[in-house]
Amino acid sequence: MSDVSPESNQDSNTNTNSNTTPSGPSISERANDFMSQANEILGKIDWSQMGKYGKAAGIIAVVILAQIIIKIVVDTVNFFPILPGLLELLGIIVVGQWSWQNLTTSEKRNAVLEKVQNIRKEYID
Repeated sequence: MSDVSPESNQDSNTNTNSNTTPSGPSISERANDFMSQANEILGKIDWSQMGKYGKAAGIIAVVILAQIIIKIVVDTVNFFPILPGLLELLGIIVVGQWSWQNLTTSEKRNAVLEKVQNIRKEYID
């Protein structure tokens, strides 16, 4: 059999387990390293040369972000069963009130038609 007693074997196991430390940097250190490297790389870029491509990429990124936010808001509204119906009713009321104020007489209808034509000329022509 063995000359080593079980108690001494347990002592040696606990000593080796307590001496081990996690290897490598922590998550916050890795994140800081990544951010510093990203800042260095972005600092080397001449942003004045980006021109229209940079602007186009920025606009696309903003549009994608806006669509994501709108989808989250619409999904949240649809989560509540009564809220979409109330919003639809509110929309009908607002359109009805606007129609009553702006379309009841021929003068008001002509004024709305002129505003629409002026906006169309301004932006399309």
